[in-house]
Amino acid sequence: MKNYQTYFLMKAPDVPDYVRSKLKEFFPTGAMLESSEIGDGNLNYVFRVKDAVTGKTIIVKQAGAATRISADMILSTDRGRIEAKILQIQAKLAPGLVPEVYLYDEVMCAILMEDMIGHTMMRTGLLQHEIYPGFSEDISTFMARTLLLTTDVAMNHKEKKELVKSFVNPDLCEITEDLVYSEPYNDCHQRNNVFPPNAAFIRQELYEDKVLHLEVAKLKFEFMNHAQSLIHGDLHSGSIFINKKHTFIFDPEFAFYGPMGYDTGNILANMFFAWCNGDAMIKDLVQREKFCSWVLQTIQEIVDKFIEKFKALYEERVTDIMAKTEGFSAYYLAAVLADTAGVMGLELIRRTDGMANVKDITTIEDEEKRVRAERIVVTLAKECILQRNDFKCGQDYLAAIQRAVEKF
Repeated sequence: MKNYQTYFLMKAPDVPDYVRSKLKEFFPTGAMLESSEIGDGNLNYVFRVKDAVTGKTIIVKQAGAATRISADMILSTDRGRIEAKILQIQAKLAPGLVPEVYLYDEVMCAILMEDMIGHTMMRTGLLQHEIYPGFSEDISTFMARTLLLTTDVAMNHKEKKELVKSFVNPDLCEITEDLVYSEPYNDCHQRNNVFPPNAAFIRQELYEDKVLHLEVAKLKFEFMNHAQSLIHGDLHSGSIFINKKHTFIFDPEFAFYGPMGYDTGNILANMFFAWCNGDAMIKDLVQREKFCSWVLQTIQEIVDKFIEKFKALYEERVTDIMAKTEGFSAYYLAAVLADTAGVMGLELIRRTDGMANVKDITTIEDEEKRVRAERIVVTLAKECILQRNDFKCGQDYLAAIQRAVEKF
């Protein structure tokens, strides 16, 4: 048995012995353990260890020094500590909506955590056009509680500043600053993935639109400088495990103190990608209407339920005396909602023409349908960014979606 006192990147056969060494009581002595790598992300290595007799499982997630998307992108493995710590904070703020962390190993940069058994990665389910009736309730609760309750509005200011220091995350923030806020508008590092039939459209609508660039620049420096809330930082349908009755939010390695609209906007964009896939790929008209209508309803509900829960929590948990000033809560929420729309637009664009495209779009097989989907996405995205102050409720998103769809 290794002592694991020096970091190395584990492979699947290493992990059962590793779990035994760190959590001696988790599996019984002599248990027949099976190990497999199950991760499909770009940054980490995720393993499931299973007792072949009882079926009991555990997840081990290890941070590698280089990304899988590019060997040239070298990252600090401290992101594992950040992820483990924020999961523990989120578990207290939104009980039951994040997996339990059993242990974080600072040497191996590995998290030993609850296996979200009985749940499916949400993007996988959405690509199969599954409907999740409780999602808007769960995700709006998660966002309202984890975001508002980690701000200066609700926290002791000194405690909040200590958290800001603890969650400084420069390597992963740099990825976001490049891949979300810069490259999709200029391809400055020559690594954007543009669908060739839409190349001229992307050039005109994104690379050559200077008005758009100015608004994106404003949003970029808001992201870089507004330490508002402890955000997840990568809240998309690939960071959610779900079934018909329950939701787990995980994978918050991009967490840091930033504008809370970054989380709320991200999830809305990824829901719209599901609509695009359903609209293009579902052949049966009744099934297509059912799925796509549910997605649109869910987008509206996420926004409206978040607003409702945000307002209630604000009244219940506000601590700062000046934050209690009449009219301030409305001002504060309006800024969050504008950021939400802007970030939705950014995420829609970067997943369409940036370095990390999204399967919802890339798996659309018919070329004409994919061209149409991407043009709808970009058109909607630009309205979200350029007119972000006009998005005040869920219906505003549905109206903008309808306008974009009608153009194509």
